Amino acid sequence: MLYSLLAIGIFGLITSTVFTGMVLAAARRHIRNGETVGRGTDFTPPLSLLKPLHGAEPGLEANLTTFFEQDYPPSDFEILFCARTEDDEGLSIARRVAARFPQVTAHFLLTGEPRYINAKVHSLEVMTAAANYSILGISDSDVRVGPGYLRALAAPFADPEVGAMTCLYRGVAIEGGLWARLESVGMSVEMTAGVLVANLLEGMRFVLGPTMAIRRECVETMGGMGVLGELCSDDYILGNQVFLQGRTVKLSHYAIDHIVIHSSFVESLSHQARWMKSTRFSRPKGHLGTALTFSTPFGLLAFAAAWALGHPLLGCALLVWSVVTRWAIAWAAGTKVVGDQSLLNLFILYPIRDLMGFGFWAASYFSSKIVWRGRVYELLPGGRMRAAE
Repeated sequence: MLYSLLAIGIFGLITSTVFTGMVLAAARRHIRNGETVGRGTDFTPPLSLLKPLHGAEPGLEANLTTFFEQDYPPSDFEILFCARTEDDEGLSIARRVAARFPQVTAHFLLTGEPRYINAKVHSLEVMTAAANYSILGISDSDVRVGPGYLRALAAPFADPEVGAMTCLYRGVAIEGGLWARLESVGMSVEMTAGVLVANLLEGMRFVLGPTMAIRRECVETMGGMGVLGELCSDDYILGNQVFLQGRTVKLSHYAIDHIVIHSSFVESLSHQARWMKSTRFSRPKGHLGTALTFSTPFGLLAFAAAWALGHPLLGCALLVWSVVTRWAIAWAAGTKVVGDQSLLNLFILYPIRDLMGFGFWAASYFSSKIVWRGRVYELLPGGRMRAAE
């Protein structure tokens, strides 16, 4: 029995090491193929930036301010905000921010009671209908960007074959706390590594929810934003629809800040569990294989088995092996690609986050229910969802 456990641990270390090699190769390719995005380009087509809102959240005013402070001709972009009701606190904050930047055109829209179970999709549908321009940028309320963001958003569309683009992101725990830091390192490293490898193996076939941009004609071809209304992973399907149309989905070399707003243990775990479960239902085959990309759990298993068999030095070597592969990924994906400079997060917390990630992966098979903005939903095959009874 112990030898079987040792064999499983070593096998997992081998597969996770192979994955590490793929991440290193993908990161090198991404960096080498990268260009200085957002600087020195005169390509500034008219853009409509869509910003769904739902109440106030930590750092919202600072987040929204960065979208007005852009190195982009003010006459060539507009920002549309949308909330459910006029008294939404997030909408009030957006109005206050917009008042400080009268040179930027801003629109404030309402959905009323959402017509889809995914309320964000209804907001996107309303804003798309009101947008004046053919390139639609979409970003969540919990992200911050630099002055070159809009130029980076626009740059890929100089190629008429590009139908959509997306950006990688680094997690930022602005309120500190252990759980927020663990979640942020998952964003900077785990998410980045997965996207880089997917792009290396098959090219981009999806976009990432925190920020993306898409041509209006691609939205119209797929039947409008409303076709995403029953889906949890609306971002993945939106990008995949563009790919299925034969258009290119571009991964930008520009990285943004994704602000972690879940500082408590319960909120953070709920949020990360929702991520993992939505992946399970949207991409079931890829999700199953994700188990073999984790290293720390296999390192601990191999360590325990080797120690019980009377080989403590072997056990320690295998455990160190598992940690070193996580450091390599943290350096390549976190530091070099998305520019996360937090050494504590990347090199101390990421091995722990890797172990947690395996736990979230395993737990995703025990329940199909998620909690999203205080409501409980049940996920269905294909990534659809319905209100839990």
